[in-house]
Amino acid sequence: MQQNKSLGIETTCIHGGHTADANRAHLTPLYASSTYTFDNVEQGVNVFSGKEEGYIYGRFGNPTIEEVERKIALLEAYGLKDTSGNDLQLYAILHASGMAAITTLLLSNLKAGDKIISHPSLYGGTQEMIDKVLPSLGIGTIIVDMHDYSKLSDLIKTDAAIKMMYLETPANPTLQCIDLQALSAIGKANNLVVCVDNTFSTPLLQQPFKYDVDFVIHSTTKFLNGHGTAIGGILIGKDAGRMNTDVKKMHRLLGGNSNAFDAFLLSNGLRTLSLRMERHCSNAQKVAEFLQQHPTVARVNYPGLVSHPDHAIAQKQMKDFGGLMSIELNGGFDACVSFMNKLKVCTNAVSLGTCDTLVSHPASTTHCGVPREHRLQSGITDGLIRMSIGLETIEDLIADFGQALLN
Repeated sequence: MQQNKSLGIETTCIHGGHTADANRAHLTPLYASSTYTFDNVEQGVNVFSGKEEGYIYGRFGNPTIEEVERKIALLEAYGLKDTSGNDLQLYAILHASGMAAITTLLLSNLKAGDKIISHPSLYGGTQEMIDKVLPSLGIGTIIVDMHDYSKLSDLIKTDAAIKMMYLETPANPTLQCIDLQALSAIGKANNLVVCVDNTFSTPLLQQPFKYDVDFVIHSTTKFLNGHGTAIGGILIGKDAGRMNTDVKKMHRLLGGNSNAFDAFLLSNGLRTLSLRMERHCSNAQKVAEFLQQHPTVARVNYPGLVSHPDHAIAQKQMKDFGGLMSIELNGGFDACVSFMNKLKVCTNAVSLGTCDTLVSHPASTTHCGVPREHRLQSGITDGLIRMSIGLETIEDLIADFGQALLN
């Protein structure tokens, strides 16, 4: 099933993007081949020149990988229309990691002298990329509060070097949310390339292309895979010309391609995405409500709470509030160490989106490479703990958090 917009999104998670295998395999087989053959020289010439469809080399494409690309593109486009009123067509490229997808995105859209405008509290790898790698290429970054639309618009208008707006909502690890509709409108009005990291939400909870953004990325390692079995990233765009030329060329030259085995694992994970996200969201809401009332917890950052400063924004653009939260403990770093070491059901590990609940301390792990002053400005304090709420029995999770918070 390549595409059928009359089917439900849950059905698309299972059947979307699939094409029948020549040997009638139920699931798309794992194509473990580094290269592909041609019947004759003329066919090879035609495939390389684009006159004939076909596979060439593993770094350029693979049947297992391409099925996953089609499926995720369908999910991000689900129910959306283009400016002509037709079903929105999106194009996806699977990468070896989320950082590989981000690198392709940045280097295929920016050149020396350009600037990115973004907001505080980004994934640590992204923050280090824009702080430590892009400056050596002559690409600058401006970090601003994206809740102040007037100031943001004025800043963009006064700096012609700003070419890209990079958004992450909910943000990692503070769960700050920003208004995709308002910000995309500002970006498009100023001819910026607008990009969104949609990892925390998945296409089931939030569809940035609804707001006319240009690119969406995911770390597929997280909720899309869902089982912590494979690293991956995907870059999705709506401009077929750009995706099939500049972006694809950059992807191939950087060499950040995925592989058939990881794509196979991702494909299987996507089949249960809709069910998993329902439980992630319901468990997270209950955990957040429990922790909000606990005397040793200074603050709970979860967009599903009315107390969250961006709750209204999340309500407007998300179908549910996701499985991620962070909490600030009274007592700072020492309280975090005590709490995390006492956990019995939950797992002390970085990453997120797996079936089990993962708990981490960003300041000393995922964001340890970010300068302290930048971390604190973004709300990433020594007392902050990030939690990816899993699929366990909710009573077990609440009991585990409760006993770990006892002095």
